[in-house]
Amino acid sequence: MIHRFLPNTINFTLPTSTSSRGRPGPHAPRRSTTKIDISNKPSLFTPQQRDLTPPQTPIADVDQDEFFAQSDLRGHFPKQEGPRSTIAPSDPHSPAWGSGRIFTQPRSRASSPPPADILKHNKTVEKAATLGRAGIRQPLPLRSDSHDRVFAHADWTVVPADQGNGGLRNAVQAAVRNDKLNDKIWVGTLGMPTDALEETQQKQDIEDRLATEYDCLTVFCKDADFNGHYTHYCKQILWPVFHYQIPDNPKSKAYEDHSWVYYVKVNQAFADKIVKNWKRGDVIWVHDYHLLLVPSMVRKKLPDAKIGFFLHVAFPSSEVFRCLAVRKELLEGMLGANLIGFQIHEYARHFLQTCSRLLCVEATNDGVQLEDRFVDVIDLAIGIDPVALDMNRDDPSVAEWMLTMQDRYKGKKLIVARDKLDHVRGVRQKLLAYELFLNKYPEWRDRVVMIQVATSTTEQAELDATVSDIVTRVNSSWANLAYQPMVYLKQDISYPQYLALLTVADALMITSQREGMNLTSHEYLFCQDGKFKGHNRNGSLILSEFTGSASVFGGNELSVNPWDYRQCADAIKKALEMDDDEKKQRWDALYKAVMHHTAEHWFTAFLTRLEKVYAEQHRRDTTSVPRLSINQLGQQYQRSERRLFILDYEGTLASWGSPNDIILTSPQRTLDVLNDLLLDDRNTIYVMSGRQPEELDRLFKRVPNLGLIAENGCFLKEFGSSKWIEMADPEKMRAWKESVEGIMEYYHERTPGSWIEPRHCSLIFHYKSCEDQESAARQAGDCASHINDACEEQRVRAIPIEGAVIVEPIDWSKGTAAMQIFEGLKKGMAPNVDHVSPVDFLMVAGDGRDDEVIFRWANELGVDKIVKYVTTVSLGSRNTEAGYTLTQGVTG
Repeated sequence: MIHRFLPNTINFTLPTSTSSRGRPGPHAPRRSTTKIDISNKPSLFTPQQRDLTPPQTPIADVDQDEFFAQSDLRGHFPKQEGPRSTIAPSDPHSPAWGSGRIFTQPRSRASSPPPADILKHNKTVEKAATLGRAGIRQPLPLRSDSHDRVFAHADWTVVPADQGNGGLRNAVQAAVRNDKLNDKIWVGTLGMPTDALEETQQKQDIEDRLATEYDCLTVFCKDADFNGHYTHYCKQILWPVFHYQIPDNPKSKAYEDHSWVYYVKVNQAFADKIVKNWKRGDVIWVHDYHLLLVPSMVRKKLPDAKIGFFLHVAFPSSEVFRCLAVRKELLEGMLGANLIGFQIHEYARHFLQTCSRLLCVEATNDGVQLEDRFVDVIDLAIGIDPVALDMNRDDPSVAEWMLTMQDRYKGKKLIVARDKLDHVRGVRQKLLAYELFLNKYPEWRDRVVMIQVATSTTEQAELDATVSDIVTRVNSSWANLAYQPMVYLKQDISYPQYLALLTVADALMITSQREGMNLTSHEYLFCQDGKFKGHNRNGSLILSEFTGSASVFGGNELSVNPWDYRQCADAIKKALEMDDDEKKQRWDALYKAVMHHTAEHWFTAFLTRLEKVYAEQHRRDTTSVPRLSINQLGQQYQRSERRLFILDYEGTLASWGSPNDIILTSPQRTLDVLNDLLLDDRNTIYVMSGRQPEELDRLFKRVPNLGLIAENGCFLKEFGSSKWIEMADPEKMRAWKESVEGIMEYYHERTPGSWIEPRHCSLIFHYKSCEDQESAARQAGDCASHINDACEEQRVRAIPIEGAVIVEPIDWSKGTAAMQIFEGLKKGMAPNVDHVSPVDFLMVAGDGRDDEVIFRWANELGVDKIVKYVTTVSLGSRNTEAGYTLTQGVTG
């Protein structure tokens, strides 16, 4: 299991520490220190506001803060099943990396934000240099070496981490509990700065303990590397882009250029750790957008490794993803895996379209066809662990908090929400919608309270102030001595408080602008099962349509567009006024979905699929496919009585090229062999091609009785006949060709040197002869993506091939033509006393991607024993479903 953070971290006990967090007690004497003013240090970045305090509301929020205050921050963690258990909140709101909010850990030595010179603003740098020459030194921030040294000898313990993906950890825990997983190793960082431990025995001891007792391999990175990777590149660049918020200010560009190097470094550190410890048979499962490059880095060193990758966040459309400067590197990194998983179908489709458009590769509904292998793509929604959640609900403190909250908010309807305070989660939109609700429906004032838990980060000072202003405005408008319409907590709450809040709530409101999978909604629905008598049950769920969970719930939630404040306000009203029967009906359907898409189901389903696709891909690999035995083939030929040959033209019987300039590689020899075979009445031969019927007639006019398949299955000339049968519907062909020609013409005009080749049932956009290949390939990718998006309902697809994009119908292929031929043979050569099958020998030879469908069809006939001898042969170097390879090529 490869994740940025291990499920465990280290908590140090410092000799001078008087509290669990290593900070002085409230009455400890404060040591006076002299601060050096570094405010004039040249930088492109404005100083971050560390202690932004929201405006005070007319009635004191201090009361609410104290009510939810945690005496021990470790209450944030769920109750564990055992000493090695790592149950976590499904959607933990982790503190900033290196902040040491809960545990006593070293401080980061990394400088953040990036230094002033990363945008190459020479004037700023020159000014600093001039001041230096003048003897004016720029003061540096102090770092206490003694603070670092004390960790080298301090006592420490291994504890469950407060950072990381809680849903993933719970899925692993559930699989272990139910004996679905017996042997696992986590690979990740400690989730804390580690420079202070460099070259100390402490570091080695920690690494050894985690490896031997906790099945964890620790990746150690320099503080500066991990800070650049995680705080800068992942959080400032990838996170916004994956959630449709394109960073378009100079600061973002600075982060991107500056921190990409660190992103690569950390990914390489993970890959090196994996390669060093990998054993044959191991499954490597990489998680999330922090490690997009790891699959391909591992693949380069371990070509036969079984690698899965799962993206837990959303994947944007190609229009958004292409804004990243390193878009190709990221896609190619992911494609190092055998199986790539996404939360929902929409994200998987976006990925496939992006690969087709930016990499000009063939993307099917099942995955991506690369030059040498196929990468499967699936959508599989993660869920919660109901067993662990139910165990934690039995904690007595949860029941205490439920009673306390019910007493405090007696007679009021409760709308609850818990979000990270960033632009993606839609907290601002939610509070504005609630304000509109109170304005629009005054009868609900004094009867409803919204509790918004918002964990803040230092990056969102402006949003923090905006949200606080909304809270102030709402409470100043409708609060009185006995009522406060909005409770805004700028802190996280303990896990028992969280579960109690979900249980007593009348509605949960989530207005994310984009989110992979919101597991808070799953936990809320589980907590609304009415287990605790006298408490709320079957509560309503108001959910943004832009969350992955909305795809899982099938419309039984109250779906809203976060930007439509009126719709959100009306949804609040509907949630509060819904009758019990409708609430029960909706909740039953939602609960069923939650209990189906559990964490354990997700975990086992992904690994089962990975095993299956790896076996399939390995079987198709050309190194795994045996060479064709001519002797064996000859013996089968001699023993058979009814033989069917289906042979590809381009690349198999002839070199690739236009019939106008290349007829056949060995014209007379090839034609003679075909004629010799046809002298035997027991042989039926078909040649299949992507070319038009008239071209094939010209090529094979000296071979009478030869059966032909033209335009990849759209036309068929039966064996012994002189007439062509048009398999496809001419009217449908004309209709889609009109649409596609207009799109192709648009890109043809913008791609000098390109040309369009019209065929009866297909169109080809050629760009191989263009001078600017990079620009032409980009236009071809856009063309393919445009056609696939616009013409999907017309049952056609655009497929990028080398130097061209071919557009052809989905419903007609070489496979459909072969099935038609076989059905015809069944009628014309029905089984009799001597022959139990119309064909007892079938040979199919080809070399391209369009031949794979006919290889699959032929192999199935052999497996089902419908045909006694089946031989499928590929002449290409690509991975194939053929049973044999023939390396001699077209001259063999």
